[in-house]
Amino acid sequence: MAIRDALLPEFDNEMASTRKTLERAPEHKLEWTPHPKSSTLGGLVTHLANLPSWVCYTINQDSLDIAPNGEPQRAAPLHSSAEIVETFDKNVAAARAAIAGASDEDLFKPWTLLANGKALMTLPRVAVLRSFVMNHLIHHRAQLGVYLRLNDIPVPSIYGPSADEGSMF
Repeated sequence: MAIRDALLPEFDNEMASTRKTLERAPEHKLEWTPHPKSSTLGGLVTHLANLPSWVCYTINQDSLDIAPNGEPQRAAPLHSSAEIVETFDKNVAAARAAIAGASDEDLFKPWTLLANGKALMTLPRVAVLRSFVMNHLIHHRAQLGVYLRLNDIPVPSIYGPSADEGSMF
């Protein structure tokens, strides 16, 4: 079995769960933050909507510099529920196509994350997809679940029932 064929079902499952969570982000609360050191809800959903695009950077480039001039690059903020889901869906479609087109040879090639030209990590592309992309997305999706809970918005079932959705069946 090709690695992509093992990755795609996991990718599809995690993206569906993330979309379900993003759909619940209230656009009237995008400036809300649980703590001064935390991201705003809008910043968090913008990050989540754009994380799948990192699949394309990982597969189609040898490296990515996240601070090419010493300043971290930031995605433009998303301002509506429709824009959040539309951006996510566009990025997921491109990411899925990139994974589907990747050979095992492609996925074992090294990929480097840079900041201002300095290498922060170099890993095989498949490891970057699993850790830096999917696990990273899962982490922030869980963070969004906490934001939803703190705003009395029902948290969706992901890996099992949530307190708001008692059954997955």
